[in-house]
Amino acid sequence: MFLENEGIRNYLIFLGNYHLILRQNINDFKMTLIKIIILSTFILITLNCSSNSVQTGLDNINSYQKLFKNKRVGIISNRTSYNGKDKYIVDILIKMDNVSVTALFGPEHGIWGNEEAGKKIDSREDSFNQIPVYSLYGDNLKPTEKMLRNVDILVFDIQDIGARFYTYISTMALAMEAAAEQGKTFVVLDRPNPINGVSVEGNILEPDFATFVGLYPIPARHGITAGELALMINEQGWLQNGVKAELKVIKLTGWKRNQWYDETNLTFRKPSPNIPNLKTAAVYPGLCLIEGINVSEGRGTTAPFMQFGAPWIDREQLTQELNELNLPGVQFIPHSFTPRSIAGMSVQPKFEGRICSGAAVNVIDRNIYQPYWTGVQIVNTIYKLYSDSLKWNVYHFDRLCGTSVVRQAIISQASLEELKANGQPGLKEFLKIRKKYLLYD
Repeated sequence: MFLENEGIRNYLIFLGNYHLILRQNINDFKMTLIKIIILSTFILITLNCSSNSVQTGLDNINSYQKLFKNKRVGIISNRTSYNGKDKYIVDILIKMDNVSVTALFGPEHGIWGNEEAGKKIDSREDSFNQIPVYSLYGDNLKPTEKMLRNVDILVFDIQDIGARFYTYISTMALAMEAAAEQGKTFVVLDRPNPINGVSVEGNILEPDFATFVGLYPIPARHGITAGELALMINEQGWLQNGVKAELKVIKLTGWKRNQWYDETNLTFRKPSPNIPNLKTAAVYPGLCLIEGINVSEGRGTTAPFMQFGAPWIDREQLTQELNELNLPGVQFIPHSFTPRSIAGMSVQPKFEGRICSGAAVNVIDRNIYQPYWTGVQIVNTIYKLYSDSLKWNVYHFDRLCGTSVVRQAIISQASLEELKANGQPGLKEFLKIRKKYLLYD
């Protein structure tokens, strides 16, 4: 009787049909979901492969085994000299067929990168592989004939950070010079410029200010890789007496000039004790100038170069003045800190145990931020506010700047915009030279 009701019968038919439709829709949904998952997985794998496509010179070294076959190899390296599979350069070359690693060379901070800045390092013997380790930051800054006696090929593989006064560049150049003088092949295993290979900034180093923290006429932020710089130094005849090395650059692959290091998917290994991360590397080409005055650059803290100050600075006054400059890509935050001796980073830093008032650096847009110009403006503002308290280490400040003109402009409170403009002709000439040696797009 109940089922004979036409309305109920039609309703039940509807439910049955709806159930079939629902099952079909669920199956369609499941298939769609599976397709989305597969497509998403493919996209993620593709993106990961793309981001992991940057290969350093060390990653590509196996394609050049003929270059090293039956050769005695010396290696200039430090804690950054690893490939993308976390293998150290010495272990890689030792395992190559018919290759002998006969000497290791350490730059500033030592072969393991844990010595304090400026500390002289003695030569010794590697306790693991029984290979002599020669210091290039002690009695000798340049390999001697004795050091290279058992070397046919001298290899440089160290991560630079893109600043003229970072001394690994000078180590590379002097080692290349020694190789040229002694008839040795010089090989650079190239690595990215971590603060990108596009941005170039600062005045050109003047010849009278050439020291180990800047040997050649390049700007403070040079925008090139170590391999490109080696080609420039060699081909421009900048080595002593115009000698030229038999130079080979084993190139990067997959790197674009506009990439920052964190866009390469390579592991950032701190290249020196006080450059712990990429943020610090980004500010270093300018904040390093504070080393040349009696203001703490943050050594003796866990954030060197990301903060600065002195006991005689009013942090509110200083940050207000700096922020009113509206410098591109950066803000300053009132900040205080107390420097302490930190083993492996800084021993007896400026103002040890004393409260330093000043500012923390907050880079809000690294692509428009100008680290060198910012550093000059910081020193200028400190002098403007506290000229009676600021003291110069004239030698060090001028050699970092590569000129005395910057310090003189600050002391006379001359126009810094005019100072910057006066440096543009030299910078434009450098860019013309630089263009000839660029290896990457």
